[in-house]
Amino acid sequence: MGYLFTSESVSEGHPDKVADQISDAVLDEMLRNDPASKVAVETLVTTGLAVVAGEVKTNGYVDIQSLVRDTINQIGYTKASYRFDGNSCGVLSAIHEQSPDINQGVERAVAEDQGAGDQGMMFGYACREMDNLMPLTSELSHIFLQELAAIRREGKQMKYLGPDAKSQVTIEYEKGWKPLRIESIVISTQHDAFDEDEERMLAKIREDVERILIPRVKRSLPSSVKKLFKSDYKLWVNPTGKFVIGGPHGDTGLTGRKIIVDAYGGRGAHGGGAFSGKDASKVDRSAAYATRHIAKNLVAAGVADEVLVQVAYAIGVARPVGFYINTFNTSKVKDASGRKYLDSEIAQKVQQIFDLRPFAIIQRFGLTNPIFKPTAAYGHFGRDPYQAEIEVNYSDKDTFVKEVNGRKANFKKVEFFAWEKLDYVEKIKSVFNL
Repeated sequence: MGYLFTSESVSEGHPDKVADQISDAVLDEMLRNDPASKVAVETLVTTGLAVVAGEVKTNGYVDIQSLVRDTINQIGYTKASYRFDGNSCGVLSAIHEQSPDINQGVERAVAEDQGAGDQGMMFGYACREMDNLMPLTSELSHIFLQELAAIRREGKQMKYLGPDAKSQVTIEYEKGWKPLRIESIVISTQHDAFDEDEERMLAKIREDVERILIPRVKRSLPSSVKKLFKSDYKLWVNPTGKFVIGGPHGDTGLTGRKIIVDAYGGRGAHGGGAFSGKDASKVDRSAAYATRHIAKNLVAAGVADEVLVQVAYAIGVARPVGFYINTFNTSKVKDASGRKYLDSEIAQKVQQIFDLRPFAIIQRFGLTNPIFKPTAAYGHFGRDPYQAEIEVNYSDKDTFVKEVNGRKANFKKVEFFAWEKLDYVEKIKSVFNL
């Protein structure tokens, strides 16, 4: 027997994820009005109540009440029986102005000199286990819940599903992180009380997970991952029993309480700072995106099979105070004499390729655009980058006018998940002579 490793995920209806999505919806709306907005918003959700608090600096107006209710309804909390729904819950706002002591270190006369919004260390990670260079356990945990949410929204099967759900996947590995088999799968999902006989109800949910959910997940996977589903894996479905009471009524939710789900499922590392509700001047978010981008492009370029990147900042200082790379002895690059590069030498070269000043990161990924709400469920990394035209309430050199429902509005073409692009591969290959 090899060794076991486990990751978990939570659905968009999990109370902590509800809070994350509200916080990022507020951030996006402020950026939609004013791309220079500085935002640090936290959300608490509980039975019949959502509380939004934090510090902002913006020139735009946001209707917090409507925005919060729309977000809750979009997630799927539309029934009074949930004891938390977008149409009837209370919404309290305690948002105030950003501290001038913080702002003075972030905004500078020369934009390129913008300082980090706080001190701290951030990590990025990539490995070859999946095509998107993410850890297998983390990705599978997300995929199970994304498929479960798709089934719920389609409304054709498993019609009893509620928005709240959790998953967990344990994989057996052999030496060198080679996956051998799936050891266990845990699926816990909120559901309506559709049968008075609890045992019969739970048996039906388990049957549907086996008959509907798992086959859908397997169809979406490459053959190398499908073969890990042996006949002997353990399946746990709602192992405590019925799960009718869920969402914010079952458990209070807070922004930033699922940071490992947001990142790499326990593989690699995490600096401890949450992502959601923060504009990109907060390096907790922007530098975590930048280090993932570095790690992913290094692995894709063939520098190593596994890469962990750390960067550290001091508040108000533009350039990082620390930079570190660990290839876990999987490095493949050598100098002209054939000597394998040390990780410290790789780190020196990488710093010459990537500009890690906050201003440069924000420009590279377009992080003043309202692109953050889609990140707030099912992980910030490993997602497919895409472009879309979005409506904004300002005009600049990058906006254009379109007619929508008989009115003219400003639009902008933006990139989502730009930190997942493999756009530095050739540059890295050139530097390392690959």
